[in-house]
Amino acid sequence: MPKQKKIPLRMCVACREGKPKKEMLRIVKNAAGEISLDFSGKVAGRGAYICNNAECVKKLRRQKLLHKTFSCEVSAEVYDRIEEEFLANG
Repeated sequence: MPKQKKIPLRMCVACREGKPKKEMLRIVKNAAGEISLDFSGKVAGRGAYICNNAECVKKLRRQKLLHKTFSCEVSAEVYDRIEEEFLANG
């Protein structure tokens, strides 16, 4: 009997729901402190996951969740860029 492959689960920083990694968007903070969306899921740095839906993306800005997740000040431009990239690829 073949061993079943384990599906990695990640928790959304906005709704706190656990979902398969492939269904979520990864936001990454690299060594230089730059924060961006990581569509490949392989960019080096501290990652945070968010559901692939508009409500969670809006909640990210409203509750300043990236400030908490990455323990640093996150500018409005970063939230703008994440929303733009989400809408462009969503």
